[in-house]
Amino acid sequence: MRKDNINAKLTDLEIERNKSISKYRYIVELYFGISHLHDKGNIARFPKMITNIFDIMYRQFAFNLRRGAKLHENIPV
Repeated sequence: MRKDNINAKLTDLEIERNKSISKYRYIVELYFGISHLHDKGNIARFPKMITNIFDIMYRQFAFNLRRGAKLHENIPV
């Protein structure tokens, strides 16, 4: 998204672009916030980057499974 600045105001095209991006961006930002809040997603647990990426992916996958089970309520949690 583009930011408005004191010396460079946003054009109408940039404002419309920001509005269209924000409709999808908040969904992604929500998952990042949940990851940081519950799974400490901002902390590296392992010395290698690829291992940390898989760790975060699996933790997020497990979180989504738990959340999906609670939403459907037909799967015991």
